[in-house]
Amino acid sequence: MKLYPLQFEPILKERIWGGEKLKTVLNKSITSGVTGESWELSAVKGDVSVVSTGELKGKSLTELIDASPNEILGTEVYKRFGTDFPLLFKYLDAKQDLSIQVHPNDALAQERHNSFGKTEMWYIMQVDSDARIIVGFKEDSTAKEYVQNLENKTLLSILDTVEVKKGDVFFLETGTVHAIGAGLVVAEIQQTSDITYRLYDFDRVDAEGNTRQLHIDLALDAINYNKVDTYKDYTDRVNESNNIVDCKYFTTNSVPLDGEITINKTGESFTVYMCIDGEFEIIANNQKYTFKKGDTVLVPAGLKSYELSGKASLLEIYIS
Repeated sequence: MKLYPLQFEPILKERIWGGEKLKTVLNKSITSGVTGESWELSAVKGDVSVVSTGELKGKSLTELIDASPNEILGTEVYKRFGTDFPLLFKYLDAKQDLSIQVHPNDALAQERHNSFGKTEMWYIMQVDSDARIIVGFKEDSTAKEYVQNLENKTLLSILDTVEVKKGDVFFLETGTVHAIGAGLVVAEIQQTSDITYRLYDFDRVDAEGNTRQLHIDLALDAINYNKVDTYKDYTDRVNESNNIVDCKYFTTNSVPLDGEITINKTGESFTVYMCIDGEFEIIANNQKYTFKKGDTVLVPAGLKSYELSGKASLLEIYIS
């Protein structure tokens, strides 16, 4: 298999809270005014990404991994996860508030859903005025206090609301109650999981007048009731990999690119680049591959040496 930087067809998802910014901000070919998510790189069953360019065009991510697991995933990632691709990459457009929700940890997700848990991080790409997010409780709480406020429709009074700006990063471990607020475009990196327990949806109804299902009982023992610190501070030195998040599920760096950087990898993990702004090239095997804002690129683990060139803001993600 010839290895080169791989781009995939976006998997677009309509959501009750979605809008049109995935087109106007990130140049996605959406056809609906309520497009909430672009799944950029996914191995979730039923939503497996397909290569969009080059010799491997039309091949699915799972086909590539099955054929060459060490070369695609990396030797250490393959040892740890087998042929399961362990991460899911998305862009989200929140025209309205998302539901207040929580994700179970690995143990609960495995027991109940035969799935990974869902540790995730958000990079705030675009912000309307006064946009905010909900992340955890204002103070340490309890299941009893949570249920009382939920029943009284005062849940927001005990949750921590944070105003955000472009470039902010939040790291959400499983169990953290959260919601992305209206007016935000977000890059999301998470474990491969589509398990969400919805706690409260602001009593919204869909076009048929139906409310969305809540998962209140399932969430009770999934929630971390302690106050948590989710904001991640980081530096932005030009032409360097500046660490933002380093957890057992993924490492994410900010790479402010202005010129050229030579990259040398060990072959232990794949690397993904999400282009937050600008344009850049990956130069590999004497060929140039060009990418722009809103693109997501998988560099197979077997492609160990390459160059980044251009003027762009990148997120660099791998498993260490």
